[in-house]
Amino acid sequence: MTGPCFDSIIISDLHLGSELSRAGDALEFLQSVTFKRLILLGDIFSDLNFRRLTREHWKFLSYIRKLSNPRHEIEVVWVEGNHDRGLSEVMSHLVGVPAYQQYAWEYQGRRHVAIHGHQFDRFCINNFLLSRLGEFIYLHLQKIDFSSKRFARYLDRLSTRWLRLSAQVARGALSYAKQGKAERIFCGHTHVSMRREFDGVEYYNSGAWIDTHCTYITVSQQGVAIHEYLPQSTDNRDSSEERVEVASSPAGVALPAGLQAHAACESVRC
Repeated sequence: MTGPCFDSIIISDLHLGSELSRAGDALEFLQSVTFKRLILLGDIFSDLNFRRLTREHWKFLSYIRKLSNPRHEIEVVWVEGNHDRGLSEVMSHLVGVPAYQQYAWEYQGRRHVAIHGHQFDRFCINNFLLSRLGEFIYLHLQKIDFSSKRFARYLDRLSTRWLRLSAQVARGALSYAKQGKAERIFCGHTHVSMRREFDGVEYYNSGAWIDTHCTYITVSQQGVAIHEYLPQSTDNRDSSEERVEVASSPAGVALPAGLQAHAACESVRC
């Protein structure tokens, strides 16, 4: 492989087992870049039903297991998402990577924290059973949608806007990072890539791999960037082009209930 070597690559919300998962594109992407650390930032699986995994999904998992082999000298970590609950031990044995509730590391003198982001989603926290029911219905809706899955993807985007998830998760994450003295915090969960900065703290959302636009984050000596990935067969843009949604700085908010400020400074194993 040619090109720059990144310190970290961050992808999230692949939703293996879902009809919308772009696992093949995610595998193609990982095989095309060089990096020292891969962070799977939650909701890698859609649910606990492994019977929904396709051959393409298993190929992706097989490649992750290959990367985790110590001889490759690549650190692979998985941060648990709300769809991944109950898979911590399974994930560790299946692909040989450690599972975390949140993961922290230092790079270029800055403290970085990766946490899925559902911890800052009030609807998800306060309506757990209703959220699970909605997920169940949505999975079955995907099966009867047309092959393009346009309606299912539209519903996903609509629910994000209706619940105002992007702004809500960004505010909670920025407050959490500030309380925990982290300079950068990374989340997924909302399926919308985003960058925000407030009071010296940077927030990045890695987007998702279920829509027509798949996004990922790179951390390198040049800084942090959000990129859109297009399959090699259709991507004729310059590789330096990226897709970043920049929003205005949010007002400070209180630390979300159930999260301790000091925890943002440490990696928390599942």
